[in-house]
Amino acid sequence: MSEAFVAYVRFEEKLLLLRRSKSDGDFPALWDGVWGIGDTSEEVLARVSESTGIPVESLHYQGSGPERGVDMGRSLVDVVPVLVVSSTDEVTPTGRYTEAEWIDPGTLQNYNCIFSNLDMENNNKLFGEMYGSVGSFLYIVKTAIGSEKRVADEMYNRLHGSGSLTSLLPEIMSILHPTGMRGYLFIESSALHHVEKLIGRSGGRDPAARRGLNQTPLKNAKTVLPGEAPLADILPYLEPKAVTSGIEVGCIVEIVTGAFKGEKARVLSVAESKEEVSMELYEQPIPMTLNMRGDHVRVVERVE
Repeated sequence: MSEAFVAYVRFEEKLLLLRRSKSDGDFPALWDGVWGIGDTSEEVLARVSESTGIPVESLHYQGSGPERGVDMGRSLVDVVPVLVVSSTDEVTPTGRYTEAEWIDPGTLQNYNCIFSNLDMENNNKLFGEMYGSVGSFLYIVKTAIGSEKRVADEMYNRLHGSGSLTSLLPEIMSILHPTGMRGYLFIESSALHHVEKLIGRSGGRDPAARRGLNQTPLKNAKTVLPGEAPLADILPYLEPKAVTSGIEVGCIVEIVTGAFKGEKARVLSVAESKEEVSMELYEQPIPMTLNMRGDHVRVVERVE
């Protein structure tokens, strides 16, 4: 590892940002990880502890990414991104740092971070790109409705097949299609361009950016939505829900399976512990009460 490093500190799913003082000589008032000089993991952890107040015994050196050349104006400095995992979120910024904030990595683009004041290409994205080389972001791929599983399976086949896209395997951590979400897939990756390459749409929607690229677009995978997706926006789709979720007393439901398939009924009661609903078939000559699982009906009219 070269001498200069930026340590990205994680606590569970949160990333630590530290704000430099307004009098800082290099990056005044910009958000940072932990900037330091060191050749060993021990030196990195000592520097993180010194800057954050987190005890060394609460820190774990996870690993490092490829060094990046940063044009600091006076010289070109090689900076290594490092990932450090903390077992506590109690932080007391010291030295050149005056503020601390734990953020969702998907909101990193909302912060003015170090390097953004430098006169170099993509300076506003460099801090996030370096984090991606040791961490990951969530991206959303828009698909044709009803083809989500086929697109996810084809992505998997491309990553584990015999073609050139197998080189993306270390950069694509997971592919997820939550039950009930139509038209979208979640992809965990180190960078946006890896996801675009996987679906054969490098360069996004701009035809000029794609000109000359030899790629095969993945059928029914339309595009990657711009920007990283906050984990907080995705968690509701990952949490298991009761099959009676969204069904209330008085709702009109349609039975979707069994002998009464297609019949409509009014919900009389909902037993969440049993995941059952009690309902009355109201279009029959003789009223009839049924008990069925919540996933055997769908709501067609809600209570006002």
